[in-house]
Amino acid sequence: MAEGLKDDAKPHLIFAYGTLKQGFPNHKLTQDLINHDDAVLLGPYITRHSYPLVCGPYGIPYLINLPGSGHRIKGELYSVSTRGLARFDELEGTSIEHYERLPVDVLQADGDEVVLVEAQAYYAHRSFGPAMWERNGKAGLSEYTEKEAKGYVKIQDSPCQGRDILEDIRHFVSGM
Repeated sequence: MAEGLKDDAKPHLIFAYGTLKQGFPNHKLTQDLINHDDAVLLGPYITRHSYPLVCGPYGIPYLINLPGSGHRIKGELYSVSTRGLARFDELEGTSIEHYERLPVDVLQADGDEVVLVEAQAYYAHRSFGPAMWERNGKAGLSEYTEKEAKGYVKIQDSPCQGRDILEDIRHFVSGM
């Protein structure tokens, strides 16, 4: 790991590529973590390898763990405390297998020297990720932008109350 990147009080490096980034719908959580000294923005980064990045139901962005497919993904790197990581895990639904937190190699996106860092990212759960890539015609994004964010609907605001997000994803990938 690059010198100075890992704060002992914030030992987890999280690569944010979607709604947790600055200016996007769930950055409120990230900002709250920053305000309470549970996260620090380290700057813009890009994945070392290409991955699929697609939007699923309700405009939710999903990074899919199929290295070598898709594009190199632009995002932001955060150093996060264990308490902050638990809050991210809760938002991302890791306990219900909505997302899974897995390693990703990222490179510093600006600056004179190239810095390679092993971080973690929230990927679409393996139970539906590859099917979501297929459902999107194996066409993905290189960056989640304001254009995609306009279609984003928070799960609690979705029109399908009474169903859980995983059921909605199953309907989405099956084309129903």
